[in-house]
Amino acid sequence: MTDRRVQPSGAQLLWGDKNRPPRGPKPTMSLPRIVEAAVRLADAEGLEALSMQRLAGELGVGTMSLYRYVPSKDELTSLMLDTAIGAPPDIGKRSGWRSAMESWARANVRVFERHPWALALVTRPRVMGPNEVGFLEAGLAALRGTGLGPADMLNTVLLVNGFVRGSAPFVADRGSDGPQMISATMLAEFGQQEAFPTVCEVMAAVAQRRPRKAEVPFEYGLRRVLDGIAARIEQL
Repeated sequence: MTDRRVQPSGAQLLWGDKNRPPRGPKPTMSLPRIVEAAVRLADAEGLEALSMQRLAGELGVGTMSLYRYVPSKDELTSLMLDTAIGAPPDIGKRSGWRSAMESWARANVRVFERHPWALALVTRPRVMGPNEVGFLEAGLAALRGTGLGPADMLNTVLLVNGFVRGSAPFVADRGSDGPQMISATMLAEFGQQEAFPTVCEVMAAVAQRRPRKAEVPFEYGLRRVLDGIAARIEQL
């Protein structure tokens, strides 16, 4: 007997045939079309603007007709996330594990750069879709031949992935100092220089020679993370 617990709600939609029409009258749309419209809406207005009613209006159909294709908003956002993630990078021909992981990390952060709303979804319990598992496959494959054991390979990918997700809000917001980044000037306005002297000193110094692009701190952090991984590999 098949254990149905291995197929949580939404798994069939993620891993099944998305082009298979639902039961009932001849369909007027398709699941990929619905998901693509939802992604466009979230890209334009954020995930908070998404509702089944709003999406139906964008598609010019009745709200209930959407439920023939996707049972709930939770399943819809799972499909949106995997669509936003897209195909993993082709890093098979990269020279060495480090170059491959650099490419993997940059491809990973570009997902959140294009779709900032996706960051809130990857931290929720969910079923991983084919594209997300494809990224995991690519990351693990990059570490083949390094001498790392299976557990270390997985933990290394999760380490780099965690760094990417932590950096993503700053990379996505290229036009500012990042999400609600504090500044020495703001602290001074509230008379808080003495409470946070080191923050004021560092932020004032950084502001005077701020890099032109927000991805520079990401590249700095990525190098330091990979330096640590390299040191671990050299110990093997």
